[in-house]
Amino acid sequence: MRIKATIDRIPGGMMIVPLILGAILTTLFPTMGKTFGSFTGALMTGSLPILAVFYVCMGSTINFKATPYILKKGGTLLGTKILTAIIVGFVAAKFLGNGMITEGFFAGISVLAIVAAMNDTNGGLYMALMGQFGKKEDVGAYSVMSLESGPFFTMISLGVAGLAAFPWQTFVGAILPLIVGMILGNLDKDMREFLSKAVPVLVPFFAFALGAGLNLQTVWKAGFLGVLLGVAVVAITGITLALTDRLIGGNGIAGLSAASTAGNAAGVPAAVAAANAVYAPLVPSATALVASCVIVTAILVPIVTAWYAKRIGVKSQIN
Repeated sequence: MRIKATIDRIPGGMMIVPLILGAILTTLFPTMGKTFGSFTGALMTGSLPILAVFYVCMGSTINFKATPYILKKGGTLLGTKILTAIIVGFVAAKFLGNGMITEGFFAGISVLAIVAAMNDTNGGLYMALMGQFGKKEDVGAYSVMSLESGPFFTMISLGVAGLAAFPWQTFVGAILPLIVGMILGNLDKDMREFLSKAVPVLVPFFAFALGAGLNLQTVWKAGFLGVLLGVAVVAITGITLALTDRLIGGNGIAGLSAASTAGNAAGVPAAVAAANAVYAPLVPSATALVASCVIVTAILVPIVTAWYAKRIGVKSQIN
């Protein structure tokens, strides 16, 4: 039936097709994972364990000599994404202040929603795309970019510095599987060969689990404004990230792969409001808009990245 060949003809197919399938199943049968439980439930909710395995396997392919490159790439993408969100938030604040638009097409939009949507990269999506179109070292760059996670940088972007402390344990936990993989791969070339084979295989499974955590009704509730904000996140951060990626010697693919909104970003508005009550009235609309961005960018970023990779002559490593 040439299923794989058909999927491969779709831009970012091995990522986007399972992701959409998972989202459709969750939308139509929201309790499916709990109903069947066991291995079915684990597959639909197991994005983090699969991602942890992905980290170890990908880490095994990275040479210790590449560590400076990882810090350079990850630090550049991290700084660019945060700086972009700060600039856009600063401009938007001139018109919106700490409030939101209450009437018309843009009703519900706020600086909180805009900054939260732009600040945090979908790490699983980034690593899956870089595993398909980039270098192994580019995948490892997310160990630095993971500092984006949570409300900390959003609070800084909003000018509420000092109200949140970054948990160092979370950062260590994010890079530990990658380091374990790097150690194994550098100590034993047979382990490197063994583990590296699993990298492309894990992509569709992680994508499905990621999609199963998304409900397409969220896009409907946020309306066209949520879709528009998602497109804006990809367009604005995608351009700045791709440009800075090229400035440090990359080809722009890593930058485009990072132009998404992380799933946990949907919880950032509430976390920010808990630290500063002035944002409390904005939480419902901001949460819906950011959640919409998670879905829109998860679908759009693989398509844009695959198109760009094809345009510059970079072939998928999964085919």
